[in-house]
Amino acid sequence: MNELDKCMAGEIYDCHDAIFLDYKNTARRLLGEYNRLPYDAKTRKREILESLFGQIGENVSVGLPFICDYGRNIRIGSNVSVNMNCTFVDCNTIDIGSDTLIASNAQLYTATHPVELADRLVEGWKPGDAHYRWNTYAKPIHIGRGCWLGGGVIVLPGVTIGDGTVIGAGSVVTHDIPANVVAVGNPCRVLRPINGSDCPDSDHSAV
Repeated sequence: MNELDKCMAGEIYDCHDAIFLDYKNTARRLLGEYNRLPYDAKTRKREILESLFGQIGENVSVGLPFICDYGRNIRIGSNVSVNMNCTFVDCNTIDIGSDTLIASNAQLYTATHPVELADRLVEGWKPGDAHYRWNTYAKPIHIGRGCWLGGGVIVLPGVTIGDGTVIGAGSVVTHDIPANVVAVGNPCRVLRPINGSDCPDSDHSAV
């Protein structure tokens, strides 16, 4: 397996490998232009997003400024609004379903590191080495259709959020959240079902 294969498989990989530096340079160039565009430059914005993202549907709005790592691992459906000042660290895939709202200052992180210090540090590393100092791996994020992520929501690596779910502002989503619920908090937890569902995980005492 090469470093890209390891990355996409969720294994430890060298994020300073040449292929990732190329991805980063391409993304920075496109984002540099995108974030300088006037608000109403819709045609050029669309062209850049089509070049930046791995997949993009119709009627997609991404507010300025926007930050991502590679861009190529972001896949967005149709009728999606991403508000200003959002950060998508897409070392692995970030899938966002159609008809979804993502409010300002949301942060989606696929990259992570081992918790134990001995596992986190690269054995034998010394200053000047091309390899990154810290062992890194990445897990995909999946956000379903018709979701709404409130302002300042943080989604951690490997999380799936089910269709139709609303995540309250300021929440930190550390684990999967089922479809058709309102969930809030740090760590984020289900409050109640919505959209006519009856979620067994809901905590009605917290409503």
